[in-house]
Amino acid sequence: MKKTALVRLASICALSILLSVVVFGQVDVARKTTAITYPLDETVTVQFRGTTRFPRMKGEAKVKRTSRSGTTIELSVDKMPRPFELGAGYATYVLWAISPTGQADNLGEIKRSGLFFIDSKVRVTSPLQTFSMIITAEPHFMVTRPSQTIMLENLYPVASNGQRIGTTPAITYFGNSSDYFRDPRTPEIAETDYAKTPPAILQAKQAVALAKYAGAERDASTELAEATTLLQNAENAWQAGRDADTVDIAARKAIVASVRAEGLATQRKEAREKRNEQVRTDAEIRAAETKFLDAQDQIDELKSELARETRNRELAERDAMNYSSQLRELREENGRLREDLGRSKLEAEAANAKLAAVEQAAANEKKALQDAAETEVRAARSRAAEAELLNSLKAFGTVEKNERGIVLTIAENWWAGTRSTAFAPQADGKLTSLGEIISNYPDYRISVESHTDNTGAPAQIQAVTDKRSYAVAEKFATMGVEEGRIVAKGYGASVPVAPNTTAANKAKNRRLQVVLIPYTR
Repeated sequence: MKKTALVRLASICALSILLSVVVFGQVDVARKTTAITYPLDETVTVQFRGTTRFPRMKGEAKVKRTSRSGTTIELSVDKMPRPFELGAGYATYVLWAISPTGQADNLGEIKRSGLFFIDSKVRVTSPLQTFSMIITAEPHFMVTRPSQTIMLENLYPVASNGQRIGTTPAITYFGNSSDYFRDPRTPEIAETDYAKTPPAILQAKQAVALAKYAGAERDASTELAEATTLLQNAENAWQAGRDADTVDIAARKAIVASVRAEGLATQRKEAREKRNEQVRTDAEIRAAETKFLDAQDQIDELKSELARETRNRELAERDAMNYSSQLRELREENGRLREDLGRSKLEAEAANAKLAAVEQAAANEKKALQDAAETEVRAARSRAAEAELLNSLKAFGTVEKNERGIVLTIAENWWAGTRSTAFAPQADGKLTSLGEIISNYPDYRISVESHTDNTGAPAQIQAVTDKRSYAVAEKFATMGVEEGRIVAKGYGASVPVAPNTTAANKAKNRRLQVVLIPYTR
C-alpha cells in the first residue's frame, strides 16, 4: 500500500517537473488555429484536442448562435492537470474566443473539480459569429490576454444536419509575452501543499504578485494595500473553515482589487515616463538655445574683428550683412519649427484623449449589454425549467418551493438503519437518478441537509448527520454535479419538524433535505 502511494507520488512529481520545463521553455512565437463561422439556430459539435505539449487533454463543446443572445457555448473538458503543476505562474484555466482579426476575448474560467485532474463543464455566451476557441493556463481568471501555455484548441466542426460549416483555416495570434513567466524571481503562489489550497486563493495570490511585478508598490500602493488586505481576509476565512462560496467570493474581490492596482500602476508608470520624456525634451531645447547664444557671440566677435580690419572694411561689411541675413532666416525657421512642434503635440494629445474616451465608453457599453443579456438568459432558463424540475423531484420525496428555493424532503428509508451512515440497497439507484437530474440544472446551488431525532448523545447525533450529508454530496459529485455548487451540512436534532415525543414524530424528524437555490438570487 505504501509502495503504491510512493510510486504515485513520484509519478506526479515527475509530471510536474516535465510540465514546468516545457512551459518555461516556450518561445514567444505566433500561434495559428481554425476559426468557425457558426450558422444561425444550428447546434454545432466541436471537438478539442490537446496541443503537442499536452496531447492527453480533450474536450467537446456544443455551440449554437441565436439572434437574441449571441453564440452560446456549452463546453466540457477532462484529463487536464492541476494548473500549479505547470509552474509557479499558473492557478486556473480560461476559455478564449479568437476572432479572425486576432482579437482574444476572455469567455470565462474553467474551475478545478477533483484532486488530480480537471473534469468540468462551463456555459458561456459570445457576441461573435466567427471565432476559434482555445483553453490556456493563467495566473487568474481576469487576465485580458492569453498566456503562451495553450492546453486545448478546437478542431473542425460537425453539424447535426450534415451541412458544410464555413471555417477560416489560419488565424494568427500572440500570447502574453510578459517576462513575468520567465523571471527566476517569480514568487511561489501557495504553500508547499497546493492541493489543500482553494483555487481562488491561489489566483488571488498570483494576482497580488502580478500587481507587485507591475510596480504597484511604487505607483499604486493604496490599491495594492487594499488587494493585500482582501487576500488576507480570504485566507482568514479559509483557515476559519468558512464555506467554499464565502472563501471564493472573498478571494475574487482580492483578484479584482489586484487587477485594478496593476492597471493603475501601469498607467501611472507610463505617465511618469511621458513626464520624464518631456523633461528631456525641455533640456534639449535649452541646450539648443545655449548653443544659439554661443553662435551669436561668435558672430559679434567676428563683426568686431572685421570692423578693426580697415584694409578689409568693405569685405567685412559685406560678410557681416550676409551673416545677419542668414541668422535672421535661421531664427525665423526655428520659430516656425517650434510652432509646428507645439501644434503637433497638442493635436496628438487631443487625439489620444479622444480615442481613450471612445474605447472606454465602448468597453463599458459592451460589458453592460453582455451582463444584461446573461442575466436575462439565466432568468428565462430558470423559469422555463422550474416546473419540469419540480415534477422530476416528486419521484424521490416531498417537494415544496419556499423563500429558500426548491426543497426536496427524503424519508430515512434511504439508509440501512436509524443511525446508519451506509445507504440502503434500494437507495443507490435513486441517488444516481437524483444526481443525474440535479447535474442537468446548473443554475442552482445545492444544499444537502441531514436531520434526525434526539435519541442518543448530541455528539453522536451530530456525527451521524454530518456523515450522511457528506455521503450524499459525494454521490452527487460522482454523477457530474460540480463540487463548487454543493454545500453539505448536518444539523443533528436541532431543527425538528415535530416534537420528539412519539415514535411517529421521531420518524418525521429523521429526514434528508436537498435544497436547490437559484444563482440569480
